[in-house]
Amino acid sequence: MEKYKKSWEFHGRTLTVENGEIAKQAGGSVVIRYADTTVLSTATANNQAKDTDFFPLTVLYQEKMYAAGKIPVGFTRREGRPTEHATLTARLIDRPIRPLFAEGFRNEVQIVNTVLSCDPDASSEMASLFGSSLALCISDIPFNGPVAGVMVARVDGEYIINPSVEQEKNSDLNVTVAGTKNAINMVEAGAKEVSEEDMLKALMIGHNAIKELCAIQEEVIAACAKEKMEVSLYEINPIVKQLVDEKGAQRIREAVSIKGKLERYGKIDELIAEMEEDVAKLEWEDDKAREKAVKQAHEYGVEVEAGEVRRLISEEKIRPDGRGLDELRPLDSQVDLLPRVHGSAMFTRGETQVLSVTTLGPL
Repeated sequence: MEKYKKSWEFHGRTLTVENGEIAKQAGGSVVIRYADTTVLSTATANNQAKDTDFFPLTVLYQEKMYAAGKIPVGFTRREGRPTEHATLTARLIDRPIRPLFAEGFRNEVQIVNTVLSCDPDASSEMASLFGSSLALCISDIPFNGPVAGVMVARVDGEYIINPSVEQEKNSDLNVTVAGTKNAINMVEAGAKEVSEEDMLKALMIGHNAIKELCAIQEEVIAACAKEKMEVSLYEINPIVKQLVDEKGAQRIREAVSIKGKLERYGKIDELIAEMEEDVAKLEWEDDKAREKAVKQAHEYGVEVEAGEVRRLISEEKIRPDGRGLDELRPLDSQVDLLPRVHGSAMFTRGETQVLSVTTLGPL
């Protein structure tokens, strides 16, 4: 494996990509240096697909104390379990990456991001997302990337890409944006009161920066990419699909428009259970094949339901219960429900209720 190393200037900081030196046995691996932040990102996949009804993707983000030049506190002087920040960062990386795998891809994939050196002013989170995407793109794992992310902060009216800690503290708008060069597919935002125009401007500025990062990744991919492995994609049995389409799909679509939530859910569950029974009565090789077909009937029934909900919203501009896109469910509130407590109230929105109770402590 030939070594690769190249640097770019990205909004005031140096971004360096290295490949071919560390973690050579991984499906794909890169070392990302963003200012003084250094992250090792690796991506590995199992050659065989799992017999599951979901995509087994695991994303890890590891930030050890040594990366900041510190020793763990406590009697053992050892690292503990992942922090809440590490867990949330792993989810932030997972969200924009997961939709870019092919539908029906069931091979187990593990992405590990290890922060080797941490510069507080150079986001290790965004470096890890960049590295995760690049590790996947140059690996033998089928992936429809690249994808990247940036943080956008507004300080004194100026929009800043990947702000420092001090700039982030002084900002009145802070947005994390991720996506491909063609579209945004993940947004997290925190702000004081801002207009829609200001938020949209932040998103557009962020997406322009994402396009720059995707272009950098494409340059690395052209130099380092491996040949992609051949995989078999999970598909619902055509016999199951045909039976559900002929006997139940239209009835499920009609049930989606039932206005009462409990009645609607009950009817849809009843129809899907009926489809499962019909599938179970067909001739199958053995009990295992029959069990798999019944599970697929349930899965396809849920797909039909979701597709109809999507169609109602996108084409007819109504929700399943008949409300328009701008209509709220009926609201109601009551106070002083409980006689001996200091304060009580109940808020109702549609069929969702919250009972709140307040107790005052002594002075």
